Amino acid sequence: MYVRDAKNREEAWLLEHIETMGLDDTAFRSRDYVVAVDETSGETAGFGRIRVHKPEGDENSCELTSIGVPAGWRGQGIGAHVVERLVEYAGDQGFDTVYSLTSEGGYLAQFGFRRIEEDALPGPLQDRLEAKRETIDPGASSYAIDVDRFRMPDRLREAFKRAPAERETIANEESAEDFGIDPDSATYKYDTGD
Repeated sequence: MYVRDAKNREEAWLLEHIETMGLDDTAFRSRDYVVAVDETSGETAGFGRIRVHKPEGDENSCELTSIGVPAGWRGQGIGAHVVERLVEYAGDQGFDTVYSLTSEGGYLAQFGFRRIEEDALPGPLQDRLEAKRETIDPGASSYAIDVDRFRMPDRLREAFKRAPAERETIANEESAEDFGIDPDSATYKYDTGD
């Protein structure tokens, strides 16, 4: 199992899972996401995003958002490693603090995220919090972590190492959907007219 940057061909898969899980797809760009991939089967097992806010005349800020793990992969440390990679990415981009607007603060607390007052958020994130509460997450609160204070619980690191072994064997077949093609509406180069 490993976490890497998402590829353009994974856009349809990401959008489908974001919609299915009821996650935020605001300003969607597949290149902003990372994905967790099972190296044996090639199956995508989780995803997440850092969204950079660049307000005019204000300091840039970054938001951890749209973390998702499909049902068959949950409980194996995959989401934790997606979060870890995104916080590392934010640090690599020069951010000292990562914010998250979610009702899943208990999950984030295990990594060192702390709840903060809304008025401590950068301006664009205050607006985002309000919009998020009105659309997809009525119970969202504001959380933050200093990048250098992130910690991965040992149990999640170990679960991630065992993740593929704890799952049933999955066929490694690519489908049209893997490439963003809807097989129900696709046309083919050689149409026999039947």
